[in-house]
Amino acid sequence: MLGPVILAASRSDRMRRLVSAAPVTKPVVDRFIPGETVDEIVPIIRDLTDQGLELTMDVVGEDITTPEQAEAARDAYLELIDRLKPLELGTRAEMSVKLSMFGQALDGGHELALKNVRPVVEAAAEIGTTVTLDAEDHTTLDSMFAIHDELRKDVPQTGCVIQAYLFRTEADARRLADSGSRVRLVKGAYKEPAEVAYQQRHEIDKAYVRILRTLMQGEGYPMIGSHDPRLITIAQELARTAGRKLDEYEFQMLYGIRGDEHLRLAAEGHRMRVYTAYGTDWYGYFMRRLAEKPANLRFFARSMVSKG
Repeated sequence: MLGPVILAASRSDRMRRLVSAAPVTKPVVDRFIPGETVDEIVPIIRDLTDQGLELTMDVVGEDITTPEQAEAARDAYLELIDRLKPLELGTRAEMSVKLSMFGQALDGGHELALKNVRPVVEAAAEIGTTVTLDAEDHTTLDSMFAIHDELRKDVPQTGCVIQAYLFRTEADARRLADSGSRVRLVKGAYKEPAEVAYQQRHEIDKAYVRILRTLMQGEGYPMIGSHDPRLITIAQELARTAGRKLDEYEFQMLYGIRGDEHLRLAAEGHRMRVYTAYGTDWYGYFMRRLAEKPANLRFFARSMVSKG
């Protein structure tokens, strides 16, 4: 399986240098990351929302080694919020944040991440939109959920992400569904040991459906993060069975993947949110996109052959 190999490469400085220097890399990266600055991304936001789509914005960059870098990440999101305000999109353009960017892995990281992310969540609420806390590897999740619980005391619409391949997630989903949280369910994109996570695709898919059923039957707001046509069909059926209206759940897919499906779901009246990343520190994000789906890797390989 190539996925674990690619994920290992995502943490390699040598591979970072090789991939970043390859002439073919930038045009391929542009498929998944349409800009490096706020000025470049605002027209993308306008274009996608004009097509009836919604967005969740991610400022890429997870290799935070100092408190000053964590503060810079906070400020990058505050700048984004400032630029979103005059667009008056409300929840049609929300934000996704990784707590590692806000200093979670540093000394005193839990408190530091909470301190840095809180003003972003509050500023987003002031312009009528929301923030979702992305899930990272399993060692960070207790901290993420604790921060999520703390933020929801003042900003209850703050969302979080759960990963179907982790054994713990079914219990996490029940708790979040009972509390009425916004929850994005994904399969999972980090290499996790067999002690904590399913390793086979069919096991992950079955867990995804069990967890999604829990979310649909709960009090919260499910966000289906998947490009899998079969899971999308199952999600629609689970929503109907649970009596949910079209505005009581949503689909989420990555920018650059299955764009026609984005438009099809939106045309059917579904809320369809496009996960749109931007920024200069794109390497880790890009490599996880390759690891998640063989088709992404084939696309990159074909580009390297055709441009080489």
